[in-house]
Amino acid sequence: MNKEIYSNPLAERYSSKEMLEIFSPKFKFSTWRKLWYVLAETEKELGLDITEEQLAEMKANIDNIDYELADEMEKKFRHDVMAHVHTFGTAAPKAMPIIHLGATSAYVGDNTDLIQIKEALNILKKKLINVMDGLAKFSNEYKDLPTLGFTHFQAAQLTTVGKRATLWLQSLILDLEELEFRQDTLRFRGVKGTTGTQASFQELFNGDYKKVKELDERVAEKMGFNKRFLVTGQTYDRKIDSEISNLLSNIAQSAHKFTNDLRLLQHLKEIEEPFEKSQIGSSAMAYKRNPMRSERISSLAKFVIALQQSTAMTASTQWFERTLDDSANKRLALPQGFLAVDAILIIWKNILEGLVVYPKMIEKHIMAELPFMATEYIIMEGVKKGGDRQELHELIRVHSMEAGKQVKVEGLENDLIERIINDLSFDIDREKLMEILDPKNFIGFAPAQVVDFLETEVNPILEKNKELLGMNTDLKV
Repeated sequence: MNKEIYSNPLAERYSSKEMLEIFSPKFKFSTWRKLWYVLAETEKELGLDITEEQLAEMKANIDNIDYELADEMEKKFRHDVMAHVHTFGTAAPKAMPIIHLGATSAYVGDNTDLIQIKEALNILKKKLINVMDGLAKFSNEYKDLPTLGFTHFQAAQLTTVGKRATLWLQSLILDLEELEFRQDTLRFRGVKGTTGTQASFQELFNGDYKKVKELDERVAEKMGFNKRFLVTGQTYDRKIDSEISNLLSNIAQSAHKFTNDLRLLQHLKEIEEPFEKSQIGSSAMAYKRNPMRSERISSLAKFVIALQQSTAMTASTQWFERTLDDSANKRLALPQGFLAVDAILIIWKNILEGLVVYPKMIEKHIMAELPFMATEYIIMEGVKKGGDRQELHELIRVHSMEAGKQVKVEGLENDLIERIINDLSFDIDREKLMEILDPKNFIGFAPAQVVDFLETEVNPILEKNKELLGMNTDLKV
């Protein structure tokens, strides 16, 4: 790598080889050539004067791309598609007269973008399924482990570690549903001509609309699409880019939510992301175990979420059949959005493979708060022994205030339990009180909800996509 010029961190530090290949010049320009070949092949099938020799020459040179010549041509023509038409024609001179026959630049440009989106969605689905699998395993393993629930990041009624993880998983189910919807409804631009009217193909096929429709259908099918736009301007509707960017943003939002929770839990010393033996948390503070992976996800997620506005603005400001003020934006927004989400999912799965849970610390935090939460149970127990509900309520209110003062003002442990045991008005012994204070009495149906959720919603998804399980989660840096 040339260290004297800028290089994109998404390529150098974060994204996978497979995703980088989808948005590489090789994939892009070889796909252009495949599109030109399929167009010529189908035009021949429908009666145009194109020879087998021309087709064979095109097919043989699909991957034989002289990038230096293409760069020279683009400097000369100031037009990337025409530069590659001439470069292809140099490699396949007999075919030069029929390369790009009847087409406009959007035929190769837009259709390739859609092919890249299709392939990139396949990669993201695989990684999304693997993250879901990791979360499902974690949820199941810790479905019974009580933990403090938090509302407003204030201690609230108990939940379980596994139940909390199902909330992260639920978000990903919504994302997967959207991703599969985008896959199912993705349309090919097809063969539409300069302003979408197919006028050039009307000329080539002597006004035979049936043949032009068949050309459009066959090319789409050969390039792997079962749906196509029936109407376009020069380009496919840029709403597609905005919708895909919205999907990427939604996955990033789910990931960011997960990392917010995990970073807070790591601060509480309840759950930690992996920390390797030689990893350094801080250049100055050697003892630190910073949540580097989670912070990397949250950083990339913010970038992806912000990109959605870019594609929305592009879609909303296109003029009539075509303006070129989408071009530079498209080269940046969608590829980088896919590369960033690809990296996010790799890091997320990496975190899940090494999450560390500290049950004793979780229990300590529970027991510091549970006496306050159990006061109604304690009052009921006192009433069973003949106490007056209103009097006991007032007593426990006073004890709770004093215990709270001990914790917040004096910095001491919560002594509410000792106060209640020593108050004869409650007539309750320690053994009975500790039985009441078993955290599992306060988690409701959380374990059952986890089992129900996994069995009903998650496991069928994982079973349906089991061939996608297994992925490399090594971090580049």
